[in-house]
Amino acid sequence: MKNSEIIGLSKEELVAKIAEEKENLVKLKFAHTISAIENPTRITKVRKDIARLTTELTKLNAQSATETK
Repeated sequence: MKNSEIIGLSKEELVAKIAEEKENLVKLKFAHTISAIENPTRITKVRKDIARLTTELTKLNAQSATETK
């Protein structure tokens, strides 16, 4: 997922996307444990996407906290 796509998401969409990606990560790790998946770098990509999504969610929360003051 590109950063430009992530920036355009709302808080609710970010939370939903994070949950979806975490579930995807668990499935990938499980599949890799059972038998080696073809492209194990997908696990790394999903972890980085989760980090990007979480960072953007943190930025949005910080913005809303400063706006309410």
